[in-house]
Amino acid sequence: MATALIVIDVQNDFCAGGALAVPGGEEVVQPINAMMEHHDAVILTQDWHPAGHSSFATSHPGKAPFDLVDLAYGAQVLWPDHCVQGTTGAAFRDDLRQDGDLIIRKGFRAAVDSYSAFFENDKVTPTGLEGYLRNRGITDLTLVGLATDFCVAYSALDAAQLGFDVRVDLAACRAIDMDGSLASALEQMQAKGVKLIQA
Repeated sequence: MATALIVIDVQNDFCAGGALAVPGGEEVVQPINAMMEHHDAVILTQDWHPAGHSSFATSHPGKAPFDLVDLAYGAQVLWPDHCVQGTTGAAFRDDLRQDGDLIIRKGFRAAVDSYSAFFENDKVTPTGLEGYLRNRGITDLTLVGLATDFCVAYSALDAAQLGFDVRVDLAACRAIDMDGSLASALEQMQAKGVKLIQA
């Protein structure tokens, strides 16, 4: 059984000092680096937004970060501008090993956000990751990174729905935990058969 480590969005803007810093985000780097040796493949995802992205609060006059709006594909949390293509904030953390097999960039379409490593938030536009994993015969996935309750959870839920055997190693994840979002995400993942490895 071939395995992959999926490293979700360990980027400067999601770590201390970043535009959308996840509390303790930088703490995941060393555990993730250590885990890379133990998998047949390592895939890194990278949030990669154009300036003026539809998920940015600044693109919606009168709205503030963390407000909820309805876009063409459904409800969308508005975020501070973050991970803008080509900026330091969008770059991977310097101390993160980047010698993986594949980088999946997501969120680069201006009109739709993308939390999941597998699909845009419209739930139908694929990133190509599923095909890559299937072509390599990889069935067993371990997900780590940022943030547990958004991009990690969305990726895990999609992977489980697609039939992969999915684990989330919580020791190598950190959460935003906005209005109970962490508890909800953990509950949803468990309900869909995602194995949660406790920190």
